[in-house]
Formats: sequence, C-alpha cells, structure tokens
Amino acid sequence: MSTTPVNSTPQEKQILHPRNLHRDRYNFKVLCKSNPALKPFVAVNRYDIESIDFTNPEAVKALNKALLKHFYGVDSWDIPDGYLCPPIPGRADYIHYLADLLAENNNGVVPTGNKVKILDVGTGANVVYPLIGSSAYDWKFVGTEVDLIALASAKNIIALNKHLKDKIDIRRQASKTNIFNGIINGGEVFDASICNPPFHASALEAKDATETKWKKLGVNPNQKTPLNFGGQKTELWYPGGESAFITRMIEESAVIPENCKWFTTLVSKKETLPIVQRALTRVRAIDVKTINMAQGQKASRILAWTFLG
Repeated sequence: MSTTPVNSTPQEKQILHPRNLHRDRYNFKVLCKSNPALKPFVAVNRYDIESIDFTNPEAVKALNKALLKHFYGVDSWDIPDGYLCPPIPGRADYIHYLADLLAENNNGVVPTGNKVKILDVGTGANVVYPLIGSSAYDWKFVGTEVDLIALASAKNIIALNKHLKDKIDIRRQASKTNIFNGIINGGEVFDASICNPPFHASALEAKDATETKWKKLGVNPNQKTPLNFGGQKTELWYPGGESAFITRMIEESAVIPENCKWFTTLVSKKETLPIVQRALTRVRAIDVKTINMAQGQKASRILAWTFLG
C-alpha cells in the first residue's frame, strides 16, 4: 500500500497531527487512479486548483473511497444514502492523538500490533475509525452500533475487505440507552475506547444546524434532499445533546473501571467540557486529559479519563 503524499506541490496543513497522511493538498491525479469514479467530479476551481464540490455527497463519497483505498488499503467501501460521510483527515487525527496517549504509558513509544485493542462506540455505517487505526497501527477494533442499517453496512465493509476479518469485530448494541453495558464481555480489556457522540439535543436542532451549514456554503438548503450525507438520528442527536450522552458514558465507565485503560470521546462544544468534567469528578476518575484538535476552521477536543493508576 502506497503512502506517498498526494501533492505535487506540497503545502502542509499545519493544524493536522504530524503523522496525519493528509497534511498536503489532495493530488487528484493519484486519487483518481485509486478510484476512477472520482474523476468526473474533479474540476479546476476559482483558485486554479483541482478540487471537487464538497456540497455534492456523491463527490465526497467518491473522494473518501479514493482516500481509503490509496492510504489505508480499503478496496471496497460504501455507505447507505443519508448516513454520515465523514471527513477522513479529521478522523485520522483522532486516531493519531489516541496513539500519542497510549504512548505515554509505553515509554513514549506508540504501541502497535494486534495486541492493542480499541473499542469504537457508535462506529457508524462508515466504520472509518477502525479502518484507519487498523491500517496505521495494526490495532484490533471492536465497533458497536445500535442502528441496524448502519450495523449491516459496517459488517458488509469488513466482509468485502478480507484482510480486515480478524482485525475488526462489529457488535450490535441492543439497547438504545446503554453504551458499554451489554457490549464488553466478562474479563475483556481494551486499551482505549473512542467515540464521536451525537451532539444535537433534538431532531429540530440537528435540522437547523444542517441548514445553517448549507447556507454558509452558499447553497440553498431547500435544494438539498434529506438523503444528502446529513446523517441519521442516532448519528446526529441524543436527548439532552452531547453533554447528556457523554455524561451517560462516564457513568457507565465507572461501573467497568478495569475493562478499559483509557476512555475517550470527542467533545465538539467547549461549553460541554465543564459539565462532563464535573461528572468525572463525581465518579472519581484518577486522571483526566483534554487534547485539543483543529481541522480547518473547526476546533474540537478529545476528553480522556482513566480509573487506573
């Protein structure tokens, strides 16, 4: 598998993690060789640079297919209409910052190989985190999913990529309220858990946020159908929003303190942090870390906690 930077005139995206393979501009000539279906979507933009229309879900999906094949050896990848089509560079950043966290307890060396086991809470139809992590560090993953269509999609991606069969296990979360409960087997231990939680509090809030995004991109949201990579209910919203979901996760983690060395989650809203940090104080987490990240104009952070000394 090639990991040659896809940019004939490198221009680093300094905000991405140093090991992120997507710090340079996309080289669409190289990417179109990995996925010829991407070629019709590529055009020279007003800055005289080859690009795609990022408001076109089919173009974004074609780009993702190319990136996953070229950089991560994923030969077959697709998602059902209406499910999240995630930006690969940002997802890769989470994996690399997690690797740095694990290195802190490994003499500063990032642990690699299939003895490292990661739990991906809400892996989604795209199962992107396990795809990146298994390729970049040869880690083993367990992905969980409550949505049956997303579950089937994730399992299908693994089935179509035979080399992932022993690296990624997809499990159904039968409960719509539980996160860890019912997933982790007795005596099973993970090096870390990861999660990209739903951050809206209701369907209406999610709809308003999507329309705002389209307007910022200069697109009339009424011209976009609900099937355009906006995401499904379980991907976008949860009663009480991001803070409620993460608080629930923290409370459940306290019940299984020895089953996971590091619990982690993305926190999209900075105002969520004090709420969930109070929850961590209540459950007496031994160590809590906040790792800042940024992609483009979007700032985010990883919250990590452990009950182990």
